[in-house]
Amino acid sequence: MKFSRISIVILSSAVVFAACGGGSEKNASAKDTTANTTPTASAPATTGNASDDKAIELIAGSDCTTCHRLHQADGGASIGPAYDQVAAKYSPAADSTVDRLVKKVISGGSGIWGTTPMTPHPQMKPDDVKTIVTFILTLKK
Repeated sequence: MKFSRISIVILSSAVVFAACGGGSEKNASAKDTTANTTPTASAPATTGNASDDKAIELIAGSDCTTCHRLHQADGGASIGPAYDQVAAKYSPAADSTVDRLVKKVISGGSGIWGTTPMTPHPQMKPDDVKTIVTFILTLKK
C-alpha cells in the first residue's frame, strides 16, 4: 500500500512539474504541441497585417496558449486571462504599458489576475514579446 501512495505522489509531482515547464528541452517540445492546436483554432491564419501575422506566428510557436485563449468567448477553462480581457484592462496608447507587460511576460509573476502565477519566459526575445503584447492590446473592444 505504501508503494502505491509513493508512486502516486511521484507521478503527480512529475505531471505538475511538466505542466509548469520543467526545462528548456521540455518547453521546446511543449511549444511544438501547442503550436498545432489552440492558436489556429481561435486566431485567424492571417490578418493581412504583417505585424499581426507575426504576432500570431509567435504565439503559435510559444507556450502562451497553454494558459491563455484569444477571446473570452472562445469557451473552455483557462488558467490565465483571455487576450481580449488583457486588452480591456490596459491602455494600448502608452509605450510604458507595452514595456511593463513585456517585462511581466519575461519575468512572470502573480497578483494581477488572481493567485495563479504566470510562468516566466526568460527564453523569449523582448522584441518578440513586444510584438505579441502590441497585438494583444489591439484586441481591445
